[in-house]
Amino acid sequence: MSLAAGSLVGVAVSAPPAAALTPPVAMTADELPTWQTNGIVWATAAAGGTVFAGGTFTAVRPPGTGAGSGQSREAVNFTALNAATGAPTGCDLSFTVGSGNATVRALAVSPDQKTLYAGGFFGAVNGVPVSSLAAIDISTCTPRTDFRPSVNATVRALAVTDDAVYLGGDFRTVGGQSRDYFAAVSTSGSTLPWQADADYPGRAIEVTPDGGTVLLGGDFFTIRGQDSHALAGVDATSGVVTKRYPLGFFPRTSVVKDIHADASGVYTGSEGTGGGVFDGRVAYDLGTLDQRWRDTCLGATQAVQTYRDVLYSGSHAHDCSSMGAFPNQPRYHLLAQSVDDPTLLGWFPDTNDGLGEMIGPRTLSLASSGGKDYLWVGGEFTTVNGGGQQGLTRFADSPDTGAPPAPQTEASSTQPGRVTVRWQPSIDLDDSELTYRVYRNGGSTPVHTVTASALPWDRPQLSWTDTDVTPGATYTYRITASDGTNTSALSAPRSVVPAVSPEAYAQQVVADGAELYWRYDEPSGTFAADSSAPADSAGIHRGGPERAVAPGAVPGTGTALGHDGTDSYTYSDKRRERPAAFSVETWFKTTTTSGGMLAGFGNRQLENSSSHDKHIYMANNGRLIFGVNSGFVRTVTTTASYNDGKWHHVVATLGSSGMRLYVDGQLRASNLLVVSSQNFAGYWRFGGDNLSGYPTRPSSDYFAGQLDETAVYPTALSANQIQRHHTLGTAPSDTVTTVQPSADTYVNQQAPSANHGTAGQLAARGSALYESYLRFPLPSAPSGKVLKSAALRVTLTGDSFAGSTDTFRVVPITGSWSETGTTYTNRPELSGTALGTLTGATTPQGTYSTALSTSAVSGKLGQNLDLALTGDGTDNLWLSSREASGTAARPALVLTFGAP
Repeated sequence: MSLAAGSLVGVAVSAPPAAALTPPVAMTADELPTWQTNGIVWATAAAGGTVFAGGTFTAVRPPGTGAGSGQSREAVNFTALNAATGAPTGCDLSFTVGSGNATVRALAVSPDQKTLYAGGFFGAVNGVPVSSLAAIDISTCTPRTDFRPSVNATVRALAVTDDAVYLGGDFRTVGGQSRDYFAAVSTSGSTLPWQADADYPGRAIEVTPDGGTVLLGGDFFTIRGQDSHALAGVDATSGVVTKRYPLGFFPRTSVVKDIHADASGVYTGSEGTGGGVFDGRVAYDLGTLDQRWRDTCLGATQAVQTYRDVLYSGSHAHDCSSMGAFPNQPRYHLLAQSVDDPTLLGWFPDTNDGLGEMIGPRTLSLASSGGKDYLWVGGEFTTVNGGGQQGLTRFADSPDTGAPPAPQTEASSTQPGRVTVRWQPSIDLDDSELTYRVYRNGGSTPVHTVTASALPWDRPQLSWTDTDVTPGATYTYRITASDGTNTSALSAPRSVVPAVSPEAYAQQVVADGAELYWRYDEPSGTFAADSSAPADSAGIHRGGPERAVAPGAVPGTGTALGHDGTDSYTYSDKRRERPAAFSVETWFKTTTTSGGMLAGFGNRQLENSSSHDKHIYMANNGRLIFGVNSGFVRTVTTTASYNDGKWHHVVATLGSSGMRLYVDGQLRASNLLVVSSQNFAGYWRFGGDNLSGYPTRPSSDYFAGQLDETAVYPTALSANQIQRHHTLGTAPSDTVTTVQPSADTYVNQQAPSANHGTAGQLAARGSALYESYLRFPLPSAPSGKVLKSAALRVTLTGDSFAGSTDTFRVVPITGSWSETGTTYTNRPELSGTALGTLTGATTPQGTYSTALSTSAVSGKLGQNLDLALTGDGTDNLWLSSREASGTAARPALVLTFGAP
């Protein structure tokens, strides 16, 4: 094949190969081994290759061990760890209190890297009396006895200069002097005249790089009596307010939890409670302290930290739809954004919510050691990237060691001379841009290479069309994804026989302008390929619907999708604005008496939608209902029921001519007055979603039955177009019957007395002999039809040695044999006439077909057909047997019946 043959469809560019980290991201998402705590880490700081962590915990333990591990070490609210190894150093300090629960809430290192300051609620450090604020000599790991300011409540934030320690928290007095929630002491511990009293507690404090301004964050509404809610800038010497953020800059219900400043600017993270809150990040110009950008993601931000022009944050972001990103769904806990742009970047390591308030990360710090930089994360989480890890984790600037997952793929042919390979871009946690290589028939040289970008909530399908194919031959395709350093495993093989003639139904759907077209022919996985002309609205299956349910709804060899009526559904990964006009089409088959949604439009992907509209659903009695919300819910309903276990075709349209519901090519219900639907951006969903507020709501919002040939159009299809679809989908055609073996086994010359009838694989080889035997119970020809073709379809096992370059013969068995009794010693006699040959079966897990003699197979219709797979060479072939898990991999005879 010419490597230039083919065409590309999808959001991709033939660009240089991807880099290991997609710029500007410069921190990997691969978690490094790190000692853990048995509680919450509230604060971290770093100095000289050591990371200090403070919080509410009593012990630390090695990575990979569970709570209560015998390898735990005592660590009372504090631990010091090697930045490069993640293991404890020799610095052991205990923060305790005589009454109540001690905790360390803030840590900061002096500019000369000699002193660690700690704040929180505690009365002693290693037995040395203190009052919620302490100074630690880093070189000796001992508390300084000459620094003992008295603070009457919890210290939650610290910032340090050469001559001052600024603190914020819950306190009202420091060193016996009135200081409401913010104060400053000298490096010797005396209370400074600096005063920036607030009306509510302080939670964050930072000094600008020039040392002239102290930035205050917290719950307050006033600083020194002036209107400034949650954030203020004050003079570093006097505390006089120099920059206000009046109520309204942040909502009343939001506070600032963290502040970070460097040469690139100032950054804050906020937390809100209730409705109308602000939970995101804000970037400010350093000179003016005016807002540069803000993001409006929901999910409280607890920590912010910059590294190489990227702002990293810890939060529990669950809805960034206002930013054009993911809708309300399970949380992301670690995010990255450019310091110049709030758009989310491709960096998604993750934790869980964890303990306590179940927030996840609480603190971020940078550390350097041995020429490498590390991002340390502390919090209340108990997992990192899906594995057990409590309280602490860390990431490095290099190397990137995580390979992308293998792409999910599909291959099909609906017209002669063309095979289209479609795949869902892989998601790498620190590489949004990956390079994909397509391989054909086990070759080691890619036939196509493309670089493309994707994010977890925005994965535009990629497609490539192979135009150098021969009708009737079998082609197998596999794809890899690479970040430039690490390459995924090969995708599961997808085999296809190019069409001999155009597939009329599929061609018509595309010609009529479908912008989403799912055929559900993938044998496994969560990917539903989009066969529309735009080819950018792939589906993602949730809840494990049954794949490759045969036969499908329309003529051909396609399969359907089976939903369970409980929680399975498929959603489009492309977010769309409300369509002015639309048509929704699908085929369905069910016997359910619990109803359910066949199709709809909702504002969420991974959860039930809170805004939902444009539904086709079935009532418990089997009647179909089409509903939209045009100010209030309007529906039209069929008079007939369609839960009869037969395939039916349904199309719902909305446009200037009203709303219409067609079933099996005929208009069944309409309302000419309804010409609009609810206005919100969302996602098409099929199989289930929220139906609250819709009349005759079924017992289940989720559909139990099969769906096939699902399509969405940006126009209202005409009655003639819909009738044409139904006619093509039900036209008399060749009937394809797939027959599974009722018995199979193989024999091995080197184990002459062994029987392999219960094995999950079959084998063939000339020398030393492997020979496989299969029994197919053939049906009789349907009335008025004859056998037009027959093919044996087999799938190789996943073993690396499964493929073979030899040629194998398919021959009739003339002797007697049984699945559980046949061995090499008593193997049956074979015919000398081959019914077909199998060649080129080289790719593990690949599916291959070989045409068989139609006349020979016709003579056995209505009887058992016993076949052997045998060869003459020395390269063995390993196949999945009828005992293999999953019907898609099992051997099969594919019989095509048609008119004489």
